[in-house]
Amino acid sequence: MRYVILLSHATNEKMSLELIRAHVNHLRELDREGKLVLCGPFTDYAGGMVIIRAASREEAVQIAERDPYVLSGKENYELRTWELSLESNGHMGIVE
Repeated sequence: MRYVILLSHATNEKMSLELIRAHVNHLRELDREGKLVLCGPFTDYAGGMVIIRAASREEAVQIAERDPYVLSGKENYELRTWELSLESNGHMGIVE
């Protein structure tokens, strides 16, 4: 399954360089494990999005909660199950 982790700032405090590096290292680890689909900050909102592959919702929660941004209390997260809409899986077909 794919999951979207929506990150939003919990405080107005600036992120330290050390915390940013820890967050990036977390994302790199997910990428090495084959769990990272894509990620990036929003340009019009204080926060970002991480899309991951996980075997279960419980695993996705564990991944989200070990993000240094979340662990530090600087960011909150919201978790959503996500499925691609493709012609091949019927999600782009016309409903009659």
